[in-house]
Amino acid sequence: MSFPRVPEPAAIAEHFCKALRGCTVKEEYYRRWVLKNTLPEDLCVGVLVLPIKPPLIDECGGVRDLDNNNSKRSFFAPQLQEDFPAVKAFAEAFQRPEVARLFSETLAIPEIDGGYLRIEYIQDTDGAWLEPHRDIHEKLCSMVIYLCTGPEAKNWGTDIYDHDKKWCGRSSADFNSAVIFTPGPHSWHGFDKRPIAGVRRLMEINYVRPTWRDRDQLCFPDRPVTLA
Repeated sequence: MSFPRVPEPAAIAEHFCKALRGCTVKEEYYRRWVLKNTLPEDLCVGVLVLPIKPPLIDECGGVRDLDNNNSKRSFFAPQLQEDFPAVKAFAEAFQRPEVARLFSETLAIPEIDGGYLRIEYIQDTDGAWLEPHRDIHEKLCSMVIYLCTGPEAKNWGTDIYDHDKKWCGRSSADFNSAVIFTPGPHSWHGFDKRPIAGVRRLMEINYVRPTWRDRDQLCFPDRPVTLA
């Protein structure tokens, strides 16, 4: 028997849509949609047991694309989907029209139709940090799902900043919670450098424009998202 049991994409989609419909909207600094119980527990376990080593942190420079290739970053691209059933089910679930449509309706982003799905599995270790930044125009929306465990995990949420890049607050990093936002003039965020005892695990999920340059990062490079 394989472990863990991997839910079907339709079941993952149904679970996620329920979480998104029940989300809390926060308006401080910029609009954010906050979710709880975002993914089925079996899928969370399926991600956590993936035999993918966290990348070695030397000096990240406060950005993720300093070494912008799949040797140090884990994207749910076709090859990884072929290797691991949990990865394939995850990607297929968020490619489904009902999920993309709910994102489009909730966030008022019709451009998701015809865009592409991008999913990155992030494993930060001690020394990782992200400078205050705003997402690029090519990202239609961003969602971070926290899969952090351990006694210090509550302190590993995304940091929020004002226009002067002054720290204003921090998202909760409760296990299986999520935050969604869209790029905009106020959406400054990052991760202040602080001790990470263990591994800070999270999923970043984006719907991106067709002009996205790094096609090897996409879940389905030849299959655009459809809302129909």
